[in-house]
Amino acid sequence: MKSDIPKQFLLLEGRPLLMHTVERFHSFDNSIEIILVLPAEHHLFWNRLASEYAFGISHRVAAGGEERFHSVRAGLALVSADTAGGESLVAIHDGVRPLVSHDTIWRCFADAEEFGTAVPFVEPADSVRMLEGDDSRPLPRSEVRLIQTPQVFRSSLILRAYDRPFDPSFTDDATVAEAAGTKIHLTHGNRENIKITTPDDLAVAHTLTRMLKT
Repeated sequence: MKSDIPKQFLLLEGRPLLMHTVERFHSFDNSIEIILVLPAEHHLFWNRLASEYAFGISHRVAAGGEERFHSVRAGLALVSADTAGGESLVAIHDGVRPLVSHDTIWRCFADAEEFGTAVPFVEPADSVRMLEGDDSRPLPRSEVRLIQTPQVFRSSLILRAYDRPFDPSFTDDATVAEAAGTKIHLTHGNRENIKITTPDDLAVAHTLTRMLKT
């Protein structure tokens, strides 16, 4: 991001990205229990930001790990303590996706309640090719999906899935669940739900945020 500040704390329309993301879920349903997973060395900085921006949404903070897998597992440890043998729905979302729509959140929770899992996607707008060594071949766009978050699971499924060692093949929560034998149900996401990882993404997010307010 060409910045010394971690990307989840960069400003979007005058406030840190992560606050926008949390507010999307809180404004969808203010009873949702929110767990933020941040590197331990960022906790104090986050607390200062919450005070500076008068961020009053209730949440807990867990210490992240070396890989995404370990960070998610740290957050799930707090979920495990809450469920105490019961069943709930757990949504795992990227902190730098502040433009997830309420419709997408609703579909993911509704489908996960019915099917046990729900992973949002959008269809690619560009042509797609598969690399094969020094060569490549086209792939039909109709057979490709671009995966987003929140990825939502019944708590028993995702807690069991993460009760295993890390594997480098785990690219997201769906791949971890699949390794445990869970079938993944895909549902529609929203195209504005971009993951902000570059300065260009942040510029696009500024524009989309202003458009969505009008």
